[in-house]
Amino acid sequence: MLWAKIINVVIMKREIKQNNSKTHKEKFLSFFSGLSGSLSFLGGWQVCHNLCLGIIALLSLIGITVVGMPLLFLTQYAIYFWSVAVLLLIPTIIIYWKNRKCMSNKLILLNIGIVIASVPFAWLQAYQIAFWLIGGSIIFWSAWMFLKPRIISKSI
Repeated sequence: MLWAKIINVVIMKREIKQNNSKTHKEKFLSFFSGLSGSLSFLGGWQVCHNLCLGIIALLSLIGITVVGMPLLFLTQYAIYFWSVAVLLLIPTIIIYWKNRKCMSNKLILLNIGIVIASVPFAWLQAYQIAFWLIGGSIIFWSAWMFLKPRIISKSI
């Protein structure tokens, strides 16, 4: 009887360790998914422009006046930031396809939409509106999927 309890405790500890490993893996993958989305916005001119304006506004609140665009130099590196976002998004999608329970499909859709909407290549500028529409639609759809249950639960 005592041995059965000891064996049961040992088995439970092994299950807890496996769950901790799974949780660690999920956090690790979520980090790369978030990193992909956060880097991809740097490829879009309007978003980058709005980020600069936000920084200027925040600096003005503490008494620092900035004239111009303090982050304009980042537009030179937009292709590199976008490429890193795509390179991080690819393994995230592959891992998501292998185990769909480990990541939120809404966040992955949001990241994909941001990456599509912020394509920074000059030779694709003729198609930029199409990229904005497709990426914006994906972003809107993922936001709707996230907000729909909350809206429905509040209305009932």
